[in-house]
Parts: sequence; C-alpha cells; structure tokens
Amino acid sequence: MKFNPCVPGECTEDGSHCLGCGRSHQEIAETKQLVKNIVGFVQKQGYENIDEFSKFITENIKKKLQEIS
Repeated sequence: MKFNPCVPGECTEDGSHCLGCGRSHQEIAETKQLVKNIVGFVQKQGYENIDEFSKFITENIKKKLQEIS
C-alpha cells in the first residue's frame, strides 16, 4: 500500500474513507495521534534541531523495516 497525504481542501469526513486522500478515517486519526505524540516528545526534550531529529527517525524506521523484511 502506498501512503497518500491529505489533500488540502479535498478532505472529507463522510463514509469510511476520505475522498481527498483515499485513506481510512481510522488511519488518518492514528496518524494524527502519532504526529501529536512525536511533537509532544520533541517539545518535552526541548530539541532545537527538529530537522536532524526527523531525519534520524526516518532513517531508523527504514532500517527497522529492512531488518524485518
């Protein structure tokens, strides 16, 4: 499955899936919660180098997925 980000101005809340991005409303809600948790962690730690942290997280996700593939 390929990730499709939200399309500004085209998001819908009716039915089980958004007509703008095609993702389920459950997936969208879980993604929002995940981002909220990461933002809270960054704020708690007081990180100033958010780009480096984001890159670190991205690289680690890729590495972990390769390990389990």
